[in-house]
Amino acid sequence: MRGPLGPVIGRYPSSDGSTQVGGIIRHNRKCRDVAFLVFFIAFWVAMIVNSSFGFNRGNPLRLTFGLDYKGNVCGDKHANPGLRQLKLRYWMNPNQVYQSGLKDSQFNLANARSICLLDCPTPSDDSLNWVCDYPEGDIRLSTEDWIDRYYDYFEFLTPEMRNTSLQLQGPCYPVIFPSVNVYWSCQFIARSSNMSLRHWQQMGGVKINEDIVIDRSIHRSINARSSVLKRYMADIGKSWPVLIVCGGFLPLFLSVVWLLLIRHFVAAMPWITVALFNILIISVTMFYYLKAGWIGNDAISSIIGEHDPYTHVYGRELDHIRAVAVLMTFIMVVSILASIAIIRRIIMATSVLKVAAKVIGEVQALIIFPVIPYAILAVFYMFWLSAALHLFSSGQVVQNNCDSNCCSYNLALKKVNCDQCCGYSVHYTPHIAVAVFFHLFGCYWATQFIIACSATVIAGSVASYYWARGETSPEVPFLPVFSSMKRLIRYSLGSIALGSLVVSFVESIRFILESVRRKLKVATSTPNGFFGKATFHSSQFLLRCIEWTLKSVNRNAYIMIAITGKSFCRASAIATELIFSNILRIGRVNVIGDVILSLGKLCVSLSSALFAFLMLDTHKYRSAHNKISSPLLPVLVCWGLGYVVATLFFAVVEMSIDTIILSFCQDSEEHQGTAQYAPPLLIETLNDQSEMQRLTQGPN
Repeated sequence: MRGPLGPVIGRYPSSDGSTQVGGIIRHNRKCRDVAFLVFFIAFWVAMIVNSSFGFNRGNPLRLTFGLDYKGNVCGDKHANPGLRQLKLRYWMNPNQVYQSGLKDSQFNLANARSICLLDCPTPSDDSLNWVCDYPEGDIRLSTEDWIDRYYDYFEFLTPEMRNTSLQLQGPCYPVIFPSVNVYWSCQFIARSSNMSLRHWQQMGGVKINEDIVIDRSIHRSINARSSVLKRYMADIGKSWPVLIVCGGFLPLFLSVVWLLLIRHFVAAMPWITVALFNILIISVTMFYYLKAGWIGNDAISSIIGEHDPYTHVYGRELDHIRAVAVLMTFIMVVSILASIAIIRRIIMATSVLKVAAKVIGEVQALIIFPVIPYAILAVFYMFWLSAALHLFSSGQVVQNNCDSNCCSYNLALKKVNCDQCCGYSVHYTPHIAVAVFFHLFGCYWATQFIIACSATVIAGSVASYYWARGETSPEVPFLPVFSSMKRLIRYSLGSIALGSLVVSFVESIRFILESVRRKLKVATSTPNGFFGKATFHSSQFLLRCIEWTLKSVNRNAYIMIAITGKSFCRASAIATELIFSNILRIGRVNVIGDVILSLGKLCVSLSSALFAFLMLDTHKYRSAHNKISSPLLPVLVCWGLGYVVATLFFAVVEMSIDTIILSFCQDSEEHQGTAQYAPPLLIETLNDQSEMQRLTQGPN
């Protein structure tokens, strides 16, 4: 059995009748769970080493642009020759592209000869255009002159070079098929130019295969899952101004405004929050409909720059947008129906929020305090995101092993070379996947750790207010927030590291099981029997329940850590016992308040998503080199960042309510149903006798 908390956290009469003065929430504290703090520090050292590997080996340009036949990344100014302006990958030999698209062919598109260009070549209406290799050897042209000549120096070729060019071995290749810029690769349109083809045949060129296969080969490569994933990651890098504005500053502003409105207009805020939530979720869903092409003509396009309006190229990103639009429709309907169902309960939420509003009014530093963890998370996310982009692109560029005929003219050697003529690919080793997963886990753990630290500081500040009898006691520290921060840093960081690790570990296990489920589904190995399906879905449901329970217990454990200074496990036991003994008392008062706070967080995050859509819909992100493949991931990241920022600030209200209620119930238990430490401010808010009876006595 635990002893009364009074002697630990404030004044409480001892057995001899005297009064012990141990100070507010200061008695009998020492460092707890130090081993987990050491483990957390060691984990951060490993995170830095892991990130340094990414910074050393990665090149984010690989996420957007392809490789040429020399292994250079298009757009890389450090390549030889310099490719800073040349960002489009173009496959020069149409027969190699055709061969790579055949069903039983061993030839891979990665081995087809490709170079980097400024724009996609187009066939001429009255002659034959050529695209020639990078100028070197006897071709004494600068890269700038080569670009100005539209990559054509056929007239400077020797008879030998012209003959090899007519054999499709270079250094110059005919432009027979039109092409469009699809995600920085020139996608062939399987519609050859009759005039160019006639000129090619008149010059004695070899037969060029004309078939839809030449279109599908490049299209299949561009829409491969790995290519789509790289483009999504590149979208994050390109849209960093949107992430800063919509994922950083906007939720910060909206969260502070919401706290101020709660402080001064608490009666109206639940109604405003519910109405605003419904408006925002409908607006975000409509934006998904717009980008899916189901409303208007603003569907996302995979073609970059100006093009024939009758040319349409399918992209996998459009399917993803449409899938999310369907999901958002379902969420929107459920959310609207749920918000209608809780309308009758909003009055109860108002009475609960008044408690937090009163506390915020007395401990005003609570409104400003979340700026500190917000700044820490902002710096961390900038470092983490930069490292993530480098880790995702940290594969090694290696030359392929191919047995196919890839002979081409080498200007430096002045002859046709059939050795070492295979293309290049980015090779990802298994340890890179481990490094990426480790990096993702580190982000989640660090986020949970910062949020837990913030919640514990807020709980300690509110507990100081409660157990010192509010504003009537001179023992409340002048700056309770900073006093709570000092106690956290000095005694409880190890306990916070353990609590955040438990949640992160369970979430990671659920993520791994979900990944396994998806792979089994793809492999058509999902359990078909009733027992198999029941076991599978039961395990998923059980994991979700465990995750939700852990988060709920952790939140109350952080409160008890702030109050008692106990270790995480001991604080969890105290909090769990207190919750189960007062489950109806806490549930009646607190559940509906949590619902309103959750809707408030969603309002902030949905606003971030909505403004992200608006910013990404501007010309900057729809054309030229900043064009993103899809607004899906940047919007979701802004949504997530907005929710994290809102969680930091809304924790002021959330933890205030939880701390006051837990302290009130503990106070009532220790004093035979009559709370001794409840300040007049709390009693004034809970002046309804029936509510007081439910809080202090519960059902019979």
